[in-house]
Amino acid sequence: MNIYEELQARGLIAQITNEEEVKNLINSGKAKFYIGFDPTADSLHVGHFMALCLMKRLQMANNTPVVLIGGGTGHIGDPSGRTDMRSMMTKETIEHNCECFKKQMEKFIEFGDGKAIMVNNADWLLNLNYIELLRDVGACFSVNNMLRAECYKQRMEKGLSFLEFNYMIMQAYDFYYLNTHYDCNLQFGGDDQWSNMLAGSDLIRKKTGRDAHSMTITLLMNSQGKKMGKTASGAVWLDKNKTSVYDFYQYWRNVEDADVIKCLKLLTFIPLEQIEEMAKWEGADLNKAKEILAFELTKMIHGEEEAIIAQNSARALFVSGGDDSNMPSTKVQLDGENILFTDILVQCGLCSSKGEAKRLIQQNGVSINENKVPGIDYKLSKQDLENGIKIKKGKKIYHKAFI
Repeated sequence: MNIYEELQARGLIAQITNEEEVKNLINSGKAKFYIGFDPTADSLHVGHFMALCLMKRLQMANNTPVVLIGGGTGHIGDPSGRTDMRSMMTKETIEHNCECFKKQMEKFIEFGDGKAIMVNNADWLLNLNYIELLRDVGACFSVNNMLRAECYKQRMEKGLSFLEFNYMIMQAYDFYYLNTHYDCNLQFGGDDQWSNMLAGSDLIRKKTGRDAHSMTITLLMNSQGKKMGKTASGAVWLDKNKTSVYDFYQYWRNVEDADVIKCLKLLTFIPLEQIEEMAKWEGADLNKAKEILAFELTKMIHGEEEAIIAQNSARALFVSGGDDSNMPSTKVQLDGENILFTDILVQCGLCSSKGEAKRLIQQNGVSINENKVPGIDYKLSKQDLENGIKIKKGKKIYHKAFI
């Protein structure tokens, strides 16, 4: 099976400008493609990971990746898929985030002569003269077409700032610059980037007469149509200081039954034949598939040793007296000899308020050492917490509290 056909079989391809030409490019290893990553935080997250997986697949098929770090576009902020404007970051924050991205990507993508290259659009965007830019590419953009783009239409009711309106022009200019300076002939991105990507292909055609193609990949959504990679406490990060290795493993171990096969296809490098066999598994066997998913992804991001530790720790939760040393834990602060269990839930980050904690207890949604919590006014003593307690929230979330 060629790489394009594999991408199809895994369900990765969403939209494409010219299927035959793109298929020929990547199947022959002649694609020099780019994916952009705006440095909106100091770590990549699960959404970025899907793009990195695609990049690695294509590199393994002898295509050349161009990793674009958005040190320039990060000054504006992409309105795609958002209902409000992004927070403005300082130049220092953007540069710091760019460096964090680079370090994480270098563990996953092969850079060097004849391999992947990394560029930062700050190198050309920050030096642009506004009048020169308008004269150079302004006439290539139709305001009517831009306003019809989905990324802008959804913002028109609340208001779209002129700052964000320029983002499409900046992203299109990136593709044009990479095409003319690096012979980049293909752009990949998330499906919510389609309008911006089409603008880049169109700009290249108008300015150079050459064809340059775009293809979007499926967004990582669960069976309810919601974006994956989010938890109650926020995004699932690739930096273990922001999302622990254990929590990263547990996120994938606890995906819904309806999502596990899809995630195996989209995110792992397990052969499709093996995944199709797993698709026949039912009932308790699906838990084995979830373990495989969690282990493979944790190994790719954090290494095999960390993956083994996380897996053993997760399994120990279901064994009486098992090793819980790697379970997420919180050192509880006592104000006196006793503490309300509701306060412990808040301190551990399992609930955002005492009111939420009380409701959770009333609904039997939490237990202590596998035992029911007696009531909303239940207190624990300093002695109770000396050896730590194991809290279980719902069916999936475990946490240890101690003093």
